[in-house]
Amino acid sequence: MNRLVHFSCRHIFAGSLALGLIVPCAGAHADDVTLYTFSGGDDGANPPCGLISGGKGALPGKGLFYGVTELGGADGYGTVFAVQGGGFETVIHSFTGGSDGGYPHACLIADAEGNLYGTTERGGAYGRGVVFELTPAGTETVLYSFAGGSDGAYPVASLVIDASGNIYGTTEAGGASGLGVVFEIASGGGESVLHSFGGRDGAVPLAGLVLDAGGNLYGTTEEGGEFESGTVFELAPGGSETVLHSFAGQSDGAFPYAGLIMDKAGNLYGTTSSGGVNNVGTVFKLAGKNKETVLHAFGGSDGARPVSAVMEKAGYLYGTTKLGGANDEGAVYKTPVKPGSDTVLYSFTGGSDGGLPQGGVLDLGGNLFSATSAGGNPGCTGGGCGVVFEITP
Repeated sequence: MNRLVHFSCRHIFAGSLALGLIVPCAGAHADDVTLYTFSGGDDGANPPCGLISGGKGALPGKGLFYGVTELGGADGYGTVFAVQGGGFETVIHSFTGGSDGGYPHACLIADAEGNLYGTTERGGAYGRGVVFELTPAGTETVLYSFAGGSDGAYPVASLVIDASGNIYGTTEAGGASGLGVVFEIASGGGESVLHSFGGRDGAVPLAGLVLDAGGNLYGTTEEGGEFESGTVFELAPGGSETVLHSFAGQSDGAFPYAGLIMDKAGNLYGTTSSGGVNNVGTVFKLAGKNKETVLHAFGGSDGARPVSAVMEKAGYLYGTTKLGGANDEGAVYKTPVKPGSDTVLYSFTGGSDGGLPQGGVLDLGGNLFSATSAGGNPGCTGGGCGVVFEITP
């Protein structure tokens, strides 16, 4: 049973290390609040992605958020956790690194019944990763274990579900050429490969997919393409793939690590982790095949190396950068959907407020929520165990 206990900020490290429980406290500035600091123990460590919201079991007036940690948990292979907006954390599942999976890297998705779906990079029957389902009660079912051959290997991206319950995703390796695949897991069970990347058409997809009303899938590959600097691709329901843009590795960006979002007009928006005029990443818009516009090129002080997708609201795109900002520990930013300068909403210090965010932001009531992969408790290697944070307007 999980006990919910409050600690004051001066007990943040000693208390959390001992019990792996709740650590709500203020961050470095008035507009940043650390909702939870991971201890690196049973509660998890180093969340590599952002959060999704839910409502079941939430306290009145507070959100309920779900996420994953790549490390920590009872066996050290990562967790699925829930955090209340008020700062309570509960571990829903601790991965063993065996048949149930290990080292989850991707964000979760949820269906209408509150079931959670995700991937782990390792573990499973063959050690090449799994797709899993987790019920609200915490019961995990492995929907598919990758064998590492033509079926794909090492899924590190989030999933998408269609109206019929079919699940779509990517693996960073495996397939006919060993460069990754797009796969489908049918609602009735069984995996099929929709596309195997060969290099020129893209290679090493690290991000999840976007599904439009016509059943077309859109995504990015970090490598491959005409200039070997990554692609944006479209996959038709029949399996035909079209490269919509090959990044040249220069002013248009390079090596897109994150996925895409789509607006009502069908325009795609995303980020690249490199390239741009300062070679530290871009935010881009794709209005059709080979119709790419760089909306913002990062310069360092305003952020650098974005590895997460953006969120659109009221004519602005919001996101995080893993590096850059005032302290080179990452930043939360917003930039207009038309080319222009971005606004740094918060620069992480790498201390109790967190550092090195790798996930996108979630908007709830005008406040932004996400997690950082480092900072917080310094007991973990690599700069801290990570935090869940909220940024107020």
